[in-house]
Amino acid sequence: MSGSSRAGRVAPRRGLFLNILTFETMITGPVIHVLYWAGLGMIALTAFGFIGASVGIALRESTIVGQLASVPILVIGLLVVLGLVIAWRAMCEFYVAIFRIAEDLRALRIATEAEAQRYPAPTPPQPPGSAPPTS
Repeated sequence: MSGSSRAGRVAPRRGLFLNILTFETMITGPVIHVLYWAGLGMIALTAFGFIGASVGIALRESTIVGQLASVPILVIGLLVVLGLVIAWRAMCEFYVAIFRIAEDLRALRIATEAEAQRYPAPTPPQPPGSAPPTS
């Protein structure tokens, strides 16, 4: 992205509280980052749960067949965790992309308004024989 399209993202220097109340700046970006890491922490706890369950089954069972049954639980659990990590990342990226689209549209609107002020629309031609408009 060029630097000119990011110019619309700069918020006026005001207090954080006033910016939150007036929606001049979006705080969703930092909030999504915090939620992303919190979600990864919860997924890591799930991974530890799968690992603990497979180790618990292996320790509880006295036969080799019972101990080998813990291996599929571990593998399936870690595959589920991998799927959760990918899905969580995709969901967070989706929200970030939506808010970046909104910021880019705002920058485009600001640039279009500035261009319209710089180059005003021409007046329509008058039909022959009509009086010029009075202002």
